[in-house]
Amino acid sequence: MFPDDIHDLANAVIAAAGARGWTLATAESCTGGLVAGALTAVAGSSTVVDRGFVTYSDAAKSELLGVPAGLIVEHGAVSEPVARAMASGARERAGVDLAVSITGVAGPGGGTADKPVGRVHFACASPSGVEHTVCSFGEIGREGVRLASVRVALAMLQTACDRG
Repeated sequence: MFPDDIHDLANAVIAAAGARGWTLATAESCTGGLVAGALTAVAGSSTVVDRGFVTYSDAAKSELLGVPAGLIVEHGAVSEPVARAMASGARERAGVDLAVSITGVAGPGGGTADKPVGRVHFACASPSGVEHTVCSFGEIGREGVRLASVRVALAMLQTACDRG
């Protein structure tokens, strides 16, 4: 279902989190649950994956993850503050050790000068804090942006597991 590199990354995350006894959740917007899907494609993932939040709308980000509506109004849904709040909210609401969030513009439309198509913000909340990164993938197509985002999110989870 997923390319081999994504399957390998998901396997590594499940193994690393499992070795630590950690559980995790995902909070996804533009990826629409693909990160959770990649993780749960791994046999035995039920010992690690607790849940996935697909929060495509601003209202869902607020209702399900506790992202303050004012934060979304001030910075926009595709922003570092919102990505951080999504990851923290997922970790807190799910009661897990680790949570990753993704919010971006997959395209082909919807981009602006400040937030062009292909711009995606990521955050990973772990016992050691919340890490953020932003990627500008460009106009590589909707599927390309979404798959590239899955790779980044899985890599962030792996790094968080390795760091402890």
